[in-house]
Amino acid sequence: MKTPFRTIPGTMATQHPDHAGRPFWQKEAFIPSLAESKELFLSFAELGISEYMWDWEGKLVDESILERLFGEKYDFFKKFPLGKERFLTFRLPNSKVENEFRLGRALIGMLSSASMAKKVGMHSPPLFEVILPMTESAEEMISIQEAFAEITSLKHPLNKFQKNLLSHILLIPLFEQVSTIINSDKLLERYLLLHKKIFKFKPVYMRPFIARSDPALNSGLVPTVLAVKIALSRYKKFEARHKIPLYPIIGCGSLPFRGGLYPLRPERFLNEYKGVRTVTIQSAFRYDYPKNTVIKAIKTLSKGLPKGQPAILTADEEKAVIEAIKPFEAAYKNTMAGIAPVINRMAAFIPKRRERVQHIGLFGYSRGSGKVSLPRAIGFTAVLYSLGIPPELIGTGRGLAAAKKAGSLPLVEKYYSNLKHDLYFAGKFFYRPGLENLAKKSPAWKKILIDVKEIEKYLGKPFAPKYLNEQEHQLLSARLHKNFTNGKNIGRLIEQSAVLRKSMG
Repeated sequence: MKTPFRTIPGTMATQHPDHAGRPFWQKEAFIPSLAESKELFLSFAELGISEYMWDWEGKLVDESILERLFGEKYDFFKKFPLGKERFLTFRLPNSKVENEFRLGRALIGMLSSASMAKKVGMHSPPLFEVILPMTESAEEMISIQEAFAEITSLKHPLNKFQKNLLSHILLIPLFEQVSTIINSDKLLERYLLLHKKIFKFKPVYMRPFIARSDPALNSGLVPTVLAVKIALSRYKKFEARHKIPLYPIIGCGSLPFRGGLYPLRPERFLNEYKGVRTVTIQSAFRYDYPKNTVIKAIKTLSKGLPKGQPAILTADEEKAVIEAIKPFEAAYKNTMAGIAPVINRMAAFIPKRRERVQHIGLFGYSRGSGKVSLPRAIGFTAVLYSLGIPPELIGTGRGLAAAKKAGSLPLVEKYYSNLKHDLYFAGKFFYRPGLENLAKKSPAWKKILIDVKEIEKYLGKPFAPKYLNEQEHQLLSARLHKNFTNGKNIGRLIEQSAVLRKSMG
């Protein structure tokens, strides 16, 4: 899709470490940071992905990426220029939780890349847009752009950057909490007002970025999907009010809990998330399925995404959906404190897939005991699937029962069209004896048994594995429960089960 200013990519490769198997381009599953430049190039040249997220948040990063790409693949990027035909987009660290020096290095890198690209005869600027994770205010967004403007204005004989090549960067806000996602249009309103006041012009377009993993980690499956639908509806209304096109991005993993985007059924995803213009193609999507299947699915997404129009919720429907979210979210959060200790102990055994620095992942759960700390969403999902207790189930059964009682179930089903499919999918990996044993020791796990009972009642049949890989997954879950109880290393079992479900988490 093209705007008067640029091409909007349909697919964005990311460095999320959710793959189970090895990439098609190397012999090991672990991807060192210095191999990510090769990964980037192959995502463009062989898979047909048009944008790549270069992640400065919480991981080791190759800061000389532009020099590598132009030095090693000059002919390709001369034909498909960065910043015009292919796009490299920095995901910045948020200074609220990470040291600000990483942010400074990223911004300086963008400025220097414009001059460097010009010098070697490439399109300039090659980098002009950044992603701000954990965005919660318009002021945060503006502050990044102001900081970049100040860097470009520095006067010194050694500051020889060609400032006219890149004097202003575009900002993509990443919304990661259910409440923030629902109200993100209000944040965009404030941002638009501040942008016009400070920079004296309004953005040509905006790309609001909706997370799927972290809001699910914090609030559960159903609240997250419904929040996304409200946001997409509000974005369309925002466009009409302000005459500014919005091109929403959504960050999805392969398993339903993290988005349900996998190469075998891209049409199902396109139907669920109409109105999204760019989707993340994470590691499991790229590496846990046959390469030809991946390429075909990427083509389907690139062709189908621009055609989708979001469902528009009326004001009354919005209020009703927000009310319907509450029992699902409450049931999910009320379970977390009790199951967190087991999840955290098991997360230490998850096989590493990329080089990461220590990352802050905080589950926002308020109770008398304060905050509940959990692994990142991939690790959280990996642990629970490996246990045979998919996180899609947690809180969902009790939420469905409450929705049925309140008469809001038809509305939930209307705006989460894949709900039954996603529960069927997760249920095939459910290991009943494991949950029953945990339920004997903790009331929190017992609540999940209630969820299972209510979901099975909703679906009209009990969970059961169907195919050989699902049956084998159950056997691995049984061994994992036994070995974990006996204090043995369970890393290999987690990896084997991840290969069967075609995603680490």
